[in-house]
Amino acid sequence: MDFLTRLTSGPPIVADGAMGTMLQAAGLSPGKTGEFWVLERPDAVAAVHRAYVEAGADLILTCTFGGTRPRLERSGLANRVAEVNRRAVEIARQAAAGRALVAGDIGPLGELLAPLGKRSYEEAVDLFAEQAVALAEAGVDVLYIETMSSLEEARAAVEGARRAASHLPITLTFSFDTHGRTNMGVRPEQAAKAALEWGVTALGANCGYTLEMTQEALEKMRAVASDAVLIAKPNAGLPRMVEGKPVYDATPEMMADFAVRAVALGARIVGGCCGSTPAHIQAIAQRLNMPSTS
Repeated sequence: MDFLTRLTSGPPIVADGAMGTMLQAAGLSPGKTGEFWVLERPDAVAAVHRAYVEAGADLILTCTFGGTRPRLERSGLANRVAEVNRRAVEIARQAAAGRALVAGDIGPLGELLAPLGKRSYEEAVDLFAEQAVALAEAGVDVLYIETMSSLEEARAAVEGARRAASHLPITLTFSFDTHGRTNMGVRPEQAAKAALEWGVTALGANCGYTLEMTQEALEKMRAVASDAVLIAKPNAGLPRMVEGKPVYDATPEMMADFAVRAVALGARIVGGCCGSTPAHIQAIAQRLNMPSTS
């Protein structure tokens, strides 16, 4: 079944959880990125994908959140954009084994656009398109833009993705983590209206500060975009530092409860972001596939 058919029929799509959290638990050092392991430790990346599929995920995201040229440059991989992204899709496809759809994950550039930064809008579009081309050519089912905080950068990502692969669905999520807004001051209502104008297939919130803040963002999006297909992929609650490492406070049961509320608000894709594990995704999958919530 293709992504669009699955998105609009049957039970909600259960997306995967955190990749970085899982790779760090497997030994990825703070100075390394998941994209580095796509090339050096593909077995570890594949193991995370398989764990989420086994947990019940219908959609897994490629390990390419930092797969644009500016972010790869920090890992010394700037000249391997196409290789990293294509290899990540191959790993995800093999791990999915036909049991889950594969989303080409596209995160922010990690730098400000002009006039706040030096990167022009046109350059940003080109950079996003470069990544999207590699993901599309490798065979993803959807281009999945996430964790955006700036409307301008989000628009550049959507434009780049559409230029690279006009035949693929494009989804877009923002991170609301600063008093109900993104760290660039974007309100959920603004994000939803803009995303609809840009013609994305689905929109919503990911990452974020707390489950409550993500739920509030979805409520505000629904209020101004009643027909929109929503996405909810929050962090596993509020992190606290324990011995220098973030520990997230949301249990699998809490995430499953959130998932039910998100679906009631119109979410058709529900998963987890930072701090979430296969246990969280399994709880979500089990809850959403119960007869009373389908």
